[in-house]
Amino acid sequence: MKKIMNDPLLFVDDSLKGIVAAYPVSLKFASGDIRAVIRYSSPVQDKVAIITGGGYGHLPTFLGYVGQGFCDGVAVGNVFTSPSSDTIVNAARAAHGGKGVLFLFGNYAGDTMNFEMAADELEMNDIASEIIKVSDDAASAPRSEWQERRGVAGLFFAYKIAGAKAEEGASLEEVAAATRKACEQVSTMGFALSSCQLPGAKKPIFEIGGNEMELGMGIHGEPGIERTNLKTSAEIARIITDKLVEDLSIKSGAQIAILVNGLGATSREELYILFNDTKKELEARGVEIDKVYVDEFATSMEMQGASISILVLDEEFKALLDQPAHTPFIKL
Repeated sequence: MKKIMNDPLLFVDDSLKGIVAAYPVSLKFASGDIRAVIRYSSPVQDKVAIITGGGYGHLPTFLGYVGQGFCDGVAVGNVFTSPSSDTIVNAARAAHGGKGVLFLFGNYAGDTMNFEMAADELEMNDIASEIIKVSDDAASAPRSEWQERRGVAGLFFAYKIAGAKAEEGASLEEVAAATRKACEQVSTMGFALSSCQLPGAKKPIFEIGGNEMELGMGIHGEPGIERTNLKTSAEIARIITDKLVEDLSIKSGAQIAILVNGLGATSREELYILFNDTKKELEARGVEIDKVYVDEFATSMEMQGASISILVLDEEFKALLDQPAHTPFIKL
């Protein structure tokens, strides 16, 4: 598979240099660490610093959420690989504004281990921290075990809630409480139409037929729950809506926010077809859509496919989602 690059081993570093060079008034490297990127205005005093991170290859997740109303810094690993604890610490120290640090990331074993190590180091330096892992992938575990799920595009809602709460001047405990509540009320399911290929790899991560799709595929190519012949957008919307409504116990009259996310090689035209079909399914169930987001929010290199996320709203969430937020990648 063709890629625009120089050296596969330098793919991440070259890309990060390009991003910071493109947005020099928004982003900067932390403490000379090219894998730690923070808001140019960091540290923001008297505000909880939100630090995220994970493997590269999912833009705008994770780096694309560094900006006002979202995160203050990010630790970047190799493609689909966890960042080091040292890089996480560098980002946290550079962004810390005196009110503690919220570590917010997807639920994967390597990320968990390294963020926990970073939190321990901050504690030894008298910097308070909280860890929250987003676990929204409904295909990866049942609702009764939702905290064991993988973190996918629902990260967007956790970032938005946490970022808005922090911008209000809330304490670390208050920011963490709102974010945990959001994580419990968000659910996602996706599907893949094609694989993706790591830089320098000889073949794609997995094989899938030209007329096949995989429901519940993870954003690193983790197996889904069913491989079938390609379905229409309306059929996909019905399947995923049924799953998410059941998973979140959504009743008629409920208010939700919906996010339709492209996985990297799906046109926006297709995403809007999928959104409209999903909207019809939700309205038929008496569910009120209050907020709509359609774009790329968590990709998997050049994978074809999409995911749908639903956040069940209350008045606090609605107010926090309404607050302005922007990064070089996302403007709300």
